[in-house]
Amino acid sequence: MKLNDIKWGFVLVAASTLFSCERYVEIPVAPSQVSATAAFTSDASATGAALSMYSYYLTTNSINAFGLYGSLAADDIQYTGTTPAITEFAASQVTTANINLVNYLWSYPYGVVREANQVIIGVNNSTGMTAGAKSQLTGEAKFFRALYFMNLVNYFGPVPLTLKDAELENAVLPRSDTAAVYAQIIADLKDAETLLSGTYVSALRARANKYAAAALLARAYLYKNEYANAEAEATKVITASDVSYSLPLDSLAFVNTSPEIILQFATQYGFSQFGGVYRTSSTTAVPAYTLNPVIANAFEAGDTRRRDWVDSVTSGTTKYYKIKKYKLVTATAGNEYDVILRLAEQYLIRAEARAQQNNLSGAQDDINAIRTRAGLINTTAATQVALLAAVAQERKVELFGEMSHRWFDLKRTGQANTVIAPLKPITWKPTAVLMPIPLLQIQANGNLSQNSGYN
Repeated sequence: MKLNDIKWGFVLVAASTLFSCERYVEIPVAPSQVSATAAFTSDASATGAALSMYSYYLTTNSINAFGLYGSLAADDIQYTGTTPAITEFAASQVTTANINLVNYLWSYPYGVVREANQVIIGVNNSTGMTAGAKSQLTGEAKFFRALYFMNLVNYFGPVPLTLKDAELENAVLPRSDTAAVYAQIIADLKDAETLLSGTYVSALRARANKYAAAALLARAYLYKNEYANAEAEATKVITASDVSYSLPLDSLAFVNTSPEIILQFATQYGFSQFGGVYRTSSTTAVPAYTLNPVIANAFEAGDTRRRDWVDSVTSGTTKYYKIKKYKLVTATAGNEYDVILRLAEQYLIRAEARAQQNNLSGAQDDINAIRTRAGLINTTAATQVALLAAVAQERKVELFGEMSHRWFDLKRTGQANTVIAPLKPITWKPTAVLMPIPLLQIQANGNLSQNSGYN
């Protein structure tokens, strides 16, 4: 079987346990395909297998979902269409059979984890690869596994930790608590940081390096309230000497040559899928996904992010705000990819971590780095409480519409109920801070339990 020929990942694997038999039939590899063993016989073949994680069908669609569905659940994105599978996210009433939940937030992520596991195990068992290639590809696979578990645990809470390539064993795993999932995320990212070099092995920062691992590790530590560790990892990225990271004008932040980008996933024609989601080819049409006025009106006067990242269109008497971080809706040779990690987040992680440790001047410096880029004067916040509020505000107007940052921030700071309940007074319930485990998974795996509020 081809390494990247996984359409339904965890769902189909789980379903296979419903059937009983004395022995399994081994299907020979098709002539046009490569076995898992053969894929890791050389540096070249193993690299090809690992690179599929970046361009994989399941990766493409799950990254899009991670950027969108959390934003619909939060207060930064609104949906103007009527498709029930999407309106459920916008109303915070996601059902256990929601096809987008089943596919994009659960099955596809587990498919990517499955491929990462295959790379890690295949590289480890290989006798034909060089040490350098083994280090690089294992580091990248561990980064991917951590990235996907990071999203899974923040959407669903406790989730199965599938770390092996024994699919029948993976299919009946119970949910591991959040502490265990985070422990694995941190272990994988520490390994990735050690295994990967600081320089990029691809053009345009399109493959993970050690600083991508450090950046995601800084986020993981922040989410776990391990502030000294979060500060240390963010500092590694901010002060990197073997790669030049910096904050360009915000109008250039999402161009694929931006020095702010830590990691982006290359797209075939050079336009981001997020541009197509948040914008339309017509300047008068209303996109399916618009920016919530709550965010559009949250900017200070003179903030260049409001000018460069937000525009609007009026339909009838209603004004709709549009995200224009990405400018291209379509292209044949564009200059925008899908940005996964960027430097601004690292300054805001470090600012929050420093404020939590009462390093008030350090927190001010990091906030001001972001505000200066946005054309604003230095922050006036001077106490711990004020600085934490200032960080939250900057995250709100800096990271909207990206990788569910706003949704995860509201949940981890305990603000989700306070912020979302007034916006969705009829449909919101506090239990909506976690998505439901798909019903198909509950039925296929008797060891899985459901989140509160969905039984």
